[in-house]
Amino acid sequence: MKSYYFFFREGSKINQILCAVLINLPVFAYGASIGWMSPMTLLLQSPNSPRDPPLTDGEVSWMGAAAYLTCVPADYFMAFLGDRVGRKPALLFVSSVAVLCWVLKLSSMETWALVLARALVGITMAGSYVTCPLYTKEISEDSVRGLLGSVVTLFHCAGNLFLYVVGDVLPYRAVLWLCLALPTLHLVLFMAMPESPSYLIKHGKLDEAVRVVAWLRCRREDDPHVLNEVDLIKNEQERDQESSKFVLKAVVTDRLMSRAFRIALAVALAREVCGAIPVLNFAGEIFTLAAGGARPPLSPNQQAMALGAVQVAGSVLASSIVERAGRKPLLLTTALVSGASMCALATWFLCRRWGAELPASLPVLALCLCIFCDAAGLQPVSVVITGEIFSFKYRGTVMATTMAASSFAAFLQMLFFKPVANVVGLYAAFYFFGGVCLLTALYVVLVVPETKKRRIDEIYEDLKTKKEILEEKKNVIDKKSIQE
Repeated sequence: MKSYYFFFREGSKINQILCAVLINLPVFAYGASIGWMSPMTLLLQSPNSPRDPPLTDGEVSWMGAAAYLTCVPADYFMAFLGDRVGRKPALLFVSSVAVLCWVLKLSSMETWALVLARALVGITMAGSYVTCPLYTKEISEDSVRGLLGSVVTLFHCAGNLFLYVVGDVLPYRAVLWLCLALPTLHLVLFMAMPESPSYLIKHGKLDEAVRVVAWLRCRREDDPHVLNEVDLIKNEQERDQESSKFVLKAVVTDRLMSRAFRIALAVALAREVCGAIPVLNFAGEIFTLAAGGARPPLSPNQQAMALGAVQVAGSVLASSIVERAGRKPLLLTTALVSGASMCALATWFLCRRWGAELPASLPVLALCLCIFCDAAGLQPVSVVITGEIFSFKYRGTVMATTMAASSFAAFLQMLFFKPVANVVGLYAAFYFFGGVCLLTALYVVLVVPETKKRRIDEIYEDLKTKKEILEEKKNVIDKKSIQE
């Protein structure tokens, strides 16, 4: 039997890490496309704009919102594509769309081209948060599943920061060419990567699945660890065949899966409604208010860089401790700290309205804490948990549904945050976000199970009520009595 560890030690994680990095390279490219809006719209609206005439506020608003609108149907399309043709072709499709996005921007500066290019970003967003987490989960063994699963947030934040920096130092078209190179590079490199073992087994390619698992685990094809893992995937999929063919119907009607779905939806919405999105969009004004009317010490793009650096720091922390701390403690801690920071920010605005003086550093600190916690726990852990509490058959559809709901929530926040804040006051808006975070923390304590290094059947045991556990024990006793 062929061995796949070459000059690495047997059982090395190197192939899984390499594969996960290449799987998430489109996420880095997507993060860059999201970060593009910050420095480039400032340029395109300025008197020195390379476009004549400069963009209007309405055109910029459409550019910003288009991606979130197209992301909703794209989530289901990417889930369908990944289940039908495979994770690998779906991911190559995502990079192809990203290439088209940057080619459009290089080809034309007309409003329709810019808005259409931003609409295509919605497809790359769906791929980044539906296909990439699923693919990463399915190539990872239990001991590194959380670590590799949290890479999606790290690459997203790093992509944002990368674009903030290059957007500040390079000319407009040079930035576009650099961004075009990212998905193009992925299209070339990813050809050498394998398909997901779960997908291969689902479609009867058992021998190829064994070879892929052996390569990913740096072991021989006849290694007991490899064969046992393949058997576990087969058994999981055989159990899935007994349930309804209509995935959403099964998720809704099955008691345990319905509870798991509610958990996945709750943590996904908490990720979007924790206040990070409006805080990022309102950051410039918060810096200005904190400066007491004086000129802020940082330019708008330098502010974006500072917040991008905070996000990267948070995502690095998540990647480094998620396997040691566990999913539940990390999600609980970041929800609590984020809630406290939102309430502190709201209190600062309320005291300012009443004429009371509080330290000018308080809103900046609260803002940074919120962004840090979002990247350190709320974002990565919600994605990891959703991938871990569903089997192959349901994983894609559930990920698409939760992502669609969170994308729509993000769209509503971008559209209505400022009008609503102007009516009820900024302090009320931030108290709302703080309340959402604190309720999320309570929900995590009472409902969310720990998923670290656990199989789905073990996780579902925690979702059973005491009554259901007693009924199962009673049924087992009754069966034994009948047999005797």
